[in-house]
Amino acid sequence: MTGTINATQELGAFLRARRERLQPAELGLAIRKQSRRTPGLRREEVAELAGVSTDYIVRLEQGRGLRPSAEVLEALARALRLNLDETAYLFDLAQQRLPYCDKPATVPAATLVMLVEDLAPLPAMLVDHRYDILAWNREMSRLLLDIDALAPARRNTMWMCLMHPGMREFYLDRDQIIREGVADLRAAWAAHPDDGALAQMVADFTARSPEFAKAWAEHDVKVRGRGRKRLNHPVAGVITVDFEVLMPLQETDQRLIVYRAADAASQQGLDRLTLDALDVDRLPELQAARAAVAGRQPVAATGDGGTAPVAVERSA
Repeated sequence: MTGTINATQELGAFLRARRERLQPAELGLAIRKQSRRTPGLRREEVAELAGVSTDYIVRLEQGRGLRPSAEVLEALARALRLNLDETAYLFDLAQQRLPYCDKPATVPAATLVMLVEDLAPLPAMLVDHRYDILAWNREMSRLLLDIDALAPARRNTMWMCLMHPGMREFYLDRDQIIREGVADLRAAWAAHPDDGALAQMVADFTARSPEFAKAWAEHDVKVRGRGRKRLNHPVAGVITVDFEVLMPLQETDQRLIVYRAADAASQQGLDRLTLDALDVDRLPELQAARAAVAGRQPVAATGDGGTAPVAVERSA
């Protein structure tokens, strides 16, 4: 085996293997009386199901350098009953872009919703490619604003940043946040050309927000994976948070966003938001665990509002 992949030969081998895996009865095809010399479907049967010629299937399987279109690949995927991972693999081998599903990813997986909750006390939320908020924990709601109180159509981080009056002074680097958000949204807009809801959202923001219209006209494109934000919170004060954006493999249109304090002062600010969400008795445990991860001695609150070191027993 050489160090590089011959994509056309691998494409042919993959199609042949998937064809031989299927039986005519699985697809409702009549079984011919004469003996079948090869396992699975015949090439002419795949050709009929995919709407192409038998000769085309032969040349594909022989790796003759053909580059099938996205439409042909979709037809082959349906004919061969490929799952999502197999379909993505097929498109990669053919060096074609896999079309996105036009249906909005509005229903998060139950396990992702549980994960968002389990990430507490870290603020976390799950959004889709339009920035619609699909799930959030109480800590994120307290950090941004009361997401539960918003109408479902307003549970969108881009709308909150641009349109909600309570958020105008929230981001200290507001212009940068908007530019980066719009650059990320433009990538999603191009990846989902048939998403009417996304197109309408862009049109609405362009008409109603001069800030959005200006950033959109710059045509910047950049998908954000992590970053830092400076926030002016009415309770926590001025804090700095780092954020990570994670994409679940099975839900590629959804993103898990997690915030954490960027420094000790910001951590104290976040603690002020989450104290009433935690049992007071668990506060020393929380501080000790955080300090152990950070590699520093934990501190506990004193009666005068200050802090004092906490002794932590270490096993020998």
